[in-house]
Amino acid sequence: MPALILLGLFLLGPIVWSIIGSFTDATLTGITATSPDWVGLANYERLLADPDFPLSLWLTIVFTVLSAVVGQNVLGFLIAFAMTRADRRAATLAGGVVIVAWVLPEIVAAFVAYAFFSTDGTLNQLLATVGLEGGNWLYTAPMMAIVLANVWRGTAFSMLVYRAALGEVPPDLIEAAEIDGATGWQRLTLVTIPLLRGTIGTTLMLVTLQTLSVFTLIYVMTAGGPGNASATLPVYAYQEAFRFGSIAFGTAIATVMLVIGAVFSVLYIRILSRAEADR
Repeated sequence: MPALILLGLFLLGPIVWSIIGSFTDATLTGITATSPDWVGLANYERLLADPDFPLSLWLTIVFTVLSAVVGQNVLGFLIAFAMTRADRRAATLAGGVVIVAWVLPEIVAAFVAYAFFSTDGTLNQLLATVGLEGGNWLYTAPMMAIVLANVWRGTAFSMLVYRAALGEVPPDLIEAAEIDGATGWQRLTLVTIPLLRGTIGTTLMLVTLQTLSVFTLIYVMTAGGPGNASATLPVYAYQEAFRFGSIAFGTAIATVMLVIGAVFSVLYIRILSRAEADR
């Protein structure tokens, strides 16, 4: 009961308050800041008519799929799988290097990524040593920069989860498949991965939900620019709520993010249910 009370107070309460606020005309300043009026679906109608919304929604999907579903999960699994085959000292060193980015405070990691991709940053310095010309990556390829930065920042979580799960795979099943003539690829795809289906579904859900709400990394690196070229929904909501003062419109965008997160959660829960049913 205490846990439920805390969840209701600090999680469910703000969510309900935000949803209610999206049906008002609340602003950051002025009369409507203290005495907002009920406007119904006006904010959502405005959102659907806003030409920036489809772009922001598309950028959010691209960012989430590339950096979370593909980048962090695939790379995390590959690193974890390689660690199970590598020398113990090499595996420990590799794991420590990956975890460094994860344990950094998000604001620090964001500035590190900004310094890496900026015009005078580390990436261009490295390219110059091999005779290649760099560029202003945060201006010419902002989505690529924030996707790679988020993959670097968050891969450690997937790696740790998959490393623990791979350690629980029964070795006798792998040995039996090897005796039956299965290649390394067949042992991975037909034995190991099916046994990890539940872990994969759980990791996908957690990493996806976390990536949907990434704000600090993007805002520090590009602030959603140039123009709106990297303005994902969290950045778009922040700009509308705090730069332009339309709190209600910003909460409407946040509500859309909540719905998107719920859709992903339902999909992954179905995957987990099927995984449990197949056991």
